Amino acid sequence: MELLGMTTIFLLVCVACLLLFATWRSMSRKEKEPPGPIPLPIVGSILQLNPWNLPESLRMLSMKYGPVFTIYLGQQKVVVLYGYDVVKEALIDQADEFSGRGVLPLIKKLFKGTGIVTSNGETWKQLRRFALTTLRDFGMGKKSIEERIQEEARFLVERIRNTHERPFNPGNFLIHAVSNIICSIVFGDRFDYEDKKFLTLIELLEQNNRLQNSIQTQEKGNGHSEFTVETLSRTTLDLFLAGTGTTSITLRHGLLILQKYPEIVEKIQKEIDCVIGRERSPCMADRSQMPYTDAVVHEIQRFIDFLPLNVPHTVIKDTKFRNYFIPKDTIIFPMLCSVLHDSKEFPNPKKFDPGHFLNTNGTFKKSDHFMPFSAGKRICAGEGLARMELFIFLTSILQNFTLKPVVDRKDIDITPLVSTLANMPRPYEVSFLPR
Repeated sequence: MELLGMTTIFLLVCVACLLLFATWRSMSRKEKEPPGPIPLPIVGSILQLNPWNLPESLRMLSMKYGPVFTIYLGQQKVVVLYGYDVVKEALIDQADEFSGRGVLPLIKKLFKGTGIVTSNGETWKQLRRFALTTLRDFGMGKKSIEERIQEEARFLVERIRNTHERPFNPGNFLIHAVSNIICSIVFGDRFDYEDKKFLTLIELLEQNNRLQNSIQTQEKGNGHSEFTVETLSRTTLDLFLAGTGTTSITLRHGLLILQKYPEIVEKIQKEIDCVIGRERSPCMADRSQMPYTDAVVHEIQRFIDFLPLNVPHTVIKDTKFRNYFIPKDTIIFPMLCSVLHDSKEFPNPKKFDPGHFLNTNGTFKKSDHFMPFSAGKRICAGEGLARMELFIFLTSILQNFTLKPVVDRKDIDITPLVSTLANMPRPYEVSFLPR
């Protein structure tokens, strides 16, 4: 029995040594790969990473290893890009090489590489082209996307008005309103907020489960067609997930932040009264005349840093990047948090300050560091839609209501709840007082 135990221990040591040797050999190959902590067998870089706050762990590693470094999530190699310069070089200057979608094992099992978000190669190219063309067609149709958002904003305002100043968590109201925009695009009409089918749809979206759609599209006879029922269904679900969750969470977080800063709300409302008034609905043409409101919307997106790690990329071929060699199919983390919270571009980046997007004369200041939708060939396909929703929904709410927190303003915590992949707003309730 003792001999068996010693044999088992010896075999485990041998396996560990072989794995370490294989790792060392791959790291000491002729081509110079990005540096990083030496991984342990099986568990990789677990000792250097805090899974509950991965962005902070990667920030600390960047201070030691530089803006381009390697970590191992288990046995999965990941190259991390930390800082505006390297993220720009990869996603924009070398856009083709870094255009692959990096899919971690769990995501691959759930989504099987179908749909616009997780697909690669020709499938991704055709589905993205199809989605962008379809969104443009709807926007230029009989009833434009902007008009749909304005209409939904009026329903949202009326629903809020019916709360009669009672405090409540606006999360459901916001997700219902934003989701109805996608419903009107995909299904041709919106849902009543109390519609049972609609509520079931929202529940499925929030649980991030598979959504079974009853869309009719026919597969082409070509066996190599990318437009199968599965890929189109998956793309439809991608539109719902990306077009509902991110925008509604951004709005929910924005309303939490604005409760803490009533002076910011007053400035927005003054601009609304001057440019729009109280009678007509806000429209995108107003934005150019409302630099302060535009700056606040941008600052909300910058401050909350919704997807700090970005959605993973891969290099689609062996790639030379700076002085390093990155093998084909290596997963890439182009860290958006390192761009949105760059202290050189945004002084005191942890502070919510609309001045980050304002010139000294009060005009709007653009920034190349503003990348909440990522950048390059994998930039969010719904960026234009999200921008319209955020501006019109937020201005419509503040055109009609003032926010009254249920706790003392100084006790409102606006720092995001950090999770592995996304930053979420803390739960809260608020009263909406008619203006």
